[in-house]
Amino acid sequence: MIRRLTLSTLRPFRPTDASSIASHANNRKVWINLKDAFPHPYTLAHARSWIRLARRDRPTTYFAIVIDGVAGGGIGYRVGGDVARRTAIFGYWLGEPFWGQGVMTEAVRSLVGWILEYRPVHRIEAGVFAWNRASMRVLEKAGFRLEGIQRHAVFKAGRTVDRHLYALTPPPRRLP
Repeated sequence: MIRRLTLSTLRPFRPTDASSIASHANNRKVWINLKDAFPHPYTLAHARSWIRLARRDRPTTYFAIVIDGVAGGGIGYRVGGDVARRTAIFGYWLGEPFWGQGVMTEAVRSLVGWILEYRPVHRIEAGVFAWNRASMRVLEKAGFRLEGIQRHAVFKAGRTVDRHLYALTPPPRRLP
């Protein structure tokens, strides 16, 4: 999938994205809002490893967010298993130089629309650390609703914090 948007393009990661991804991901302000599986410091080796992993998925579920020809972030989802097989878990990150420009809101809306059109899911959910108000606002602008606050649910950077659970549940439709 390649989606050309007004502010960016969503496309599968390419090996040539590694240096740009490493540069934008190696930022504590990015890392602080992500799971610990996203390392810090973030090196070129981490970027190359991630791109290899992301390129294996079929269909593609992780996409580069490309702004002015530069891979400045990532967005993706994974579909749950077993009884959660109709739920997509959603995540994203963006390099700091691109914050506050509407890039992520546009990317989230676009990928959510694509997931709902082409994947057999009836729920998309995303967790956000309590301090990340900007990400909460992105999800709200994309139609997600706060379903609840999971008290003391995550431990990040030496702190135990709440996790806000957002979900988008479109009107029911007949699923295969």
